[in-house]
Amino acid sequence: MARDLAAAAPGSSVRLQGWVHRRRELATVTFLVLRDRTGLAQVVVRSGPGSVAPQVPPEETTVEVTGTVTANPQAPAGVEVTAPVITPLTDAAETPPVELWRPALTAGLPTLLDHAAVAWRHPAQKARWEVAAASLRGFRATLDAAGFTEICTPKLVGTATESGANVFPVDYFGRPAYLAQSPQFYKQQMVGVFERVYEVGPVFRAEPHDTVRHLAEYRSLDVELGFVRDHRDVLAVLRDVLAGMADAVRDSGAAERLGVEVPEVPAQIPVLHFADALALVGAPSDEPDLAPEHERALGEWALAEHGSDFVAVEGYPMAKRPFYTHPEPGSGTAPDGAPGGERWSNSFDLLFRGLELVTGGKRLHRYADYVAAIEARGEDPASYASYLAAFRHGMPPHGGFAIGLERWVARLVGAANVREVTPFPRDLHRLTP
Repeated sequence: MARDLAAAAPGSSVRLQGWVHRRRELATVTFLVLRDRTGLAQVVVRSGPGSVAPQVPPEETTVEVTGTVTANPQAPAGVEVTAPVITPLTDAAETPPVELWRPALTAGLPTLLDHAAVAWRHPAQKARWEVAAASLRGFRATLDAAGFTEICTPKLVGTATESGANVFPVDYFGRPAYLAQSPQFYKQQMVGVFERVYEVGPVFRAEPHDTVRHLAEYRSLDVELGFVRDHRDVLAVLRDVLAGMADAVRDSGAAERLGVEVPEVPAQIPVLHFADALALVGAPSDEPDLAPEHERALGEWALAEHGSDFVAVEGYPMAKRPFYTHPEPGSGTAPDGAPGGERWSNSFDLLFRGLELVTGGKRLHRYADYVAAIEARGEDPASYASYLAAFRHGMPPHGGFAIGLERWVARLVGAANVREVTPFPRDLHRLTP
């Protein structure tokens, strides 16, 4: 492999397989830069009196190269391959739609998305997904070490998770079904089995958003844990997970290759109540949610006051949270007079560098509370019978959270649009490639 050349003894024979990343033809020498999954290697093809230089295939052709390791301080890793034998492994490649040999991709985002299968070969683009892959390793490793069990839940469901809104309907053998918006119902039920569970999988949101932060399909990193006191226990686990993800990214070297800074996750993430957050950003006290400009302002506050790239906002209004959200005890009467009375919730959003990254909190765990919450929203509990069954058979106080992988990576690498870090994005307009 290319990365092993530096350790090879000068004069030894090597065999490399990869793509023709770049070729530069001079009068008596051609430089071939070969790219494999580990990096770049320089191959020198010389022609001399009475000799015929090997033919160098076009860029992006896959080849096998055998030759001799030769020291050259100006070559990648200080060595190059000389006296090569070049064997094409496929037909000559067509000219790629983007110039992959340049240090940075210069094509516009639509072109990169239209030609994703080739554009993602660029080393800097590959490094972005290596950040995502490292994040997943850190996520799993942290939770495995904390006694969590990885689960896999259905993505075809008979009931919409979020009250039937913004779902993709599917014809399921002649009866209606939906693509799952979230594994929420299933991960809660599996808390009754394993106490602590997590899942990495796709979720589908039919929200007609056409923004730089929304996708119709994205990877959700879901966690649920039992026997919690309140949402602060959930936030403590989230803190450890984020630290594990950041450490894994740092160890991978991908962020360093991209020249981006991996955040330090503080031992205690700063926390603001929703009402205090509204006051801090100068928003009206009856605002039901935080606007993007509010999130940015809170991110700036957290960095200036606490030196933190992260800040959690807790106590969102119950009216803006799903029915399974646990209320904040003693938080006053809800403006709409809903049964239960509490205005605020035991839930939170975590902002990362001024952008919402995670939603989490404590859930209801008593059957009667679920019936009341569903009826208060004008729905029939019978529609949720299979979900509610677990709560009739003893469920612990529990809570959880979900991290959007694409948002995490985009924020981490400084991408302006989540599509820049998504190999094959699905959104309001794009269903191919």
